Amino acid sequence: MSLERGNIEEETWQAQALLWNNIFSFINSMSLNCAVQLRIPEILHTNHPTPTTLADLAAAIPIPDHKADHLRRLMRLLVNAGIFAADEAGAYSLTPASTLLVPANGRMGMAAHVTMNLHPGIVELWHHYADWYKADGPVMPFDVAHGVSGWDYLRGQPGLLALFNDSMASDTELLMGAVITKCAGVFHGLRSLVDVGGGVGMAGKAIAKSFPGVKVTVLDLPHVVASLPVDGDDSGVEFVGGDMFKSIPSAHAVFLKWVLHDWTDEECVEILKKSKEAIPTREEGGKVIILEMVVDPSCPDEKVRETQFAYDMVMMASSMGKEREEREWKKIFQDAGFSDYKITPALGLRSVIELYP
Repeated sequence: MSLERGNIEEETWQAQALLWNNIFSFINSMSLNCAVQLRIPEILHTNHPTPTTLADLAAAIPIPDHKADHLRRLMRLLVNAGIFAADEAGAYSLTPASTLLVPANGRMGMAAHVTMNLHPGIVELWHHYADWYKADGPVMPFDVAHGVSGWDYLRGQPGLLALFNDSMASDTELLMGAVITKCAGVFHGLRSLVDVGGGVGMAGKAIAKSFPGVKVTVLDLPHVVASLPVDGDDSGVEFVGGDMFKSIPSAHAVFLKWVLHDWTDEECVEILKKSKEAIPTREEGGKVIILEMVVDPSCPDEKVRETQFAYDMVMMASSMGKEREEREWKKIFQDAGFSDYKITPALGLRSVIELYP
């Protein structure tokens, strides 16, 4: 009996630790944001490959001498989280994760992704989730928290909108580099491609540069295209203003990078039907190329699973879209009239999906 009671007590402590871990997990996020604001990744990068001592880090930020131990405690947490590394002497260096935060070698870095997602206005909406669940009608958590949609909120916050644009640009840069090097076969044999919702054309320009035989067109809303600079673009990419729910320019392939997760299943079907109208038959090489998450609830990698589930909650907060499992994608593809698809999970949390008419 005493042993049984001991097991119950141990389970209780483990349960409490699990609850505390979930309650305080936001501290990792906010500590990461603090490190970005203190420029710690950039300082460690400047000193690379020599590890940076606590004293040198405190002086480089700089912070008052009496807060050096507070900095040590911040770094201890972030070392434990895998963001930074520490040697036996307690000197710090970058890990692969924090290296991604630093602009280097022509790469933008992902610091804006941290700052944007942890902006007070973005974090605020998570305090209204319970209210949103109880609210009737087609509103989103953003509407409940701020009284406007996520896009309207961004437009009213120029600084946050700039962070959002930088965040999306840095992600596109990283993602397209991987697509072009690891999945180049997806583009082989194409004569033309239309990048739907392609914004300022970062993805389209990357494709055009790597595959000069492919004529690339970027489709986005008229006001987006109208705001683009008209001089100095020698990429050969053509920009067209329009509405993907009404018409998509004809091309050998339609390219949808992180577009469909913003929309409901029904809206995705409509977008894909318009995509199908824009491409030739499969025998003629027509296809739709999709870059999206394919959520795998049985994925053995706990971090991948957890991050995909979390990103689905982000989509729930910011749009009426979602991150989908393969069975959900399959139904959308079938409802849109496509005959077959191929998933290549070669992009970390995301995959390349080739969709055939």
